[in-house]
Amino acid sequence: MLRRAATVLPAEPGVYRFRDDRDRVIYVGRATDLRSRVRSYAGDLADRPHLRRMAPQVARVEALVCASAHEAAWLERNLLERSLPRWNRVRGGMELVGWLVVRADAGRPGLDLVIDGPDMPCAAFGPYLGVERLAIARSALLRTWPLPLAGNRLDAADRSLAEARGVGPGDRGRFADRLRAVLEREPAAVAELHDLLLVARDRAVAQLAFETAAQVQAEVAAVDWLVSPQRVTGCTPGLVVSGWADDVLVTLRTPTDRLDHWTARRTPQDAGERAANQTPPEWREFATRNATLAAALLATAGAGDQPSRPPPRDPGSSPG
Repeated sequence: MLRRAATVLPAEPGVYRFRDDRDRVIYVGRATDLRSRVRSYAGDLADRPHLRRMAPQVARVEALVCASAHEAAWLERNLLERSLPRWNRVRGGMELVGWLVVRADAGRPGLDLVIDGPDMPCAAFGPYLGVERLAIARSALLRTWPLPLAGNRLDAADRSLAEARGVGPGDRGRFADRLRAVLEREPAAVAELHDLLLVARDRAVAQLAFETAAQVQAEVAAVDWLVSPQRVTGCTPGLVVSGWADDVLVTLRTPTDRLDHWTARRTPQDAGERAANQTPPEWREFATRNATLAAALLATAGAGDQPSRPPPRDPGSSPG
């Protein structure tokens, strides 16, 4: 079953879900390569011995292809916060959620990393899942545009550093604008940041500063993660995303700002197309692709003989 399902999965990031022969969700996971990850459960699971007893119980595989590994991580977290299947260990996840806040006040401008909390500034960028990587990405941004050095109330050490880097209060507005542009994922700003980081890395290599070069390379990777697409958290409250293909309707929905309900069920064409047509245009490609994948996965499980009615709900599933 697992090997058959893997043959139709793409080598792309996403979330996968295992069901048993009673159609109960028994495990939810995420992957940077769905095909490789799901296929691995058919092996000896040497790195995950606690799942060896689970693998033979998998009767059906479901999956959603995401736009990035960051988006897949968020979707897995959302689903696990809603319900914890039998073979998952942690509800939600261990990674902390962070935000970035650009402060452009003349006295002490800066780029703050804020841990998720009730008093989040309305101008904060995020959320980002994984504070350690977020801190590295923040270092990359400030390496390139050192906004804190552009204030007019610097102490002696910062004043000396600003002079060495040729930074003054006149740079404050430009630095703040470039930081916001990257955090808003503007392509030109992201490309500029990437190019400047590569210049810094190559300069460090030329100076035999290999430790610095390695740090900058880590910053490049963190920036790629920072600006990768992520829409399943921080989305419009009440959003419903539905896609229909080959008699299968896939629906994701949320009562708040996080997609955490996921259903896939056989649905007649008229009802399926009606639901799909109500999906916002910017989500339709995502929805249609995942409905097509859901139909292919059902075929690998021999689900073509199943009646066209929703499967029974159970504590391990995410109800629609």
